[in-house]
Amino acid sequence: MKIVVIQGPNLNMLGVREQQVYGSMKLEQIHAQMKDFASQSGLEIEFFQSNLEGEIVDKIQECYGDADGIIINPAAYTHTSIAIRDAISAVSLPTIEVHISNIHRREEFRKQNMVAAVCTSSVVGFGPFGYHLAMVGMIQIMNEIKAVQEMQK
Repeated sequence: MKIVVIQGPNLNMLGVREQQVYGSMKLEQIHAQMKDFASQSGLEIEFFQSNLEGEIVDKIQECYGDADGIIINPAAYTHTSIAIRDAISAVSLPTIEVHISNIHRREEFRKQNMVAAVCTSSVVGFGPFGYHLAMVGMIQIMNEIKAVQEMQK
């Protein structure tokens, strides 16, 4: 099974920007931990980060027919991007949204979430550990899908 991890704008600056909000871990460290867990779990994992909305939309679309699930942190695009929302909806893959901070406890504009309604689930406010929780959740979702498919045979 293949999971694609898509990271939105400014996440390449983790470990540098607003450490009081996002912590001191760098994106590369988060990805290394995810890669280790994927390897232990027999999963293929691919990482992608972009500051550009269109590139994120393109990557989501590329997942159609190539991946079994998506873990996405749309970052600031969470609050504004109908295009990312529509791309997630179009590919119809299990998708887990991750946010390092608890977006519900932050500025008022961050409480609007354009993508949550088309995601399978969301993990917010657990810091970098949220990505691990998303991986565990994705494995559970994929196992449930597999079990349903086997029952239909």
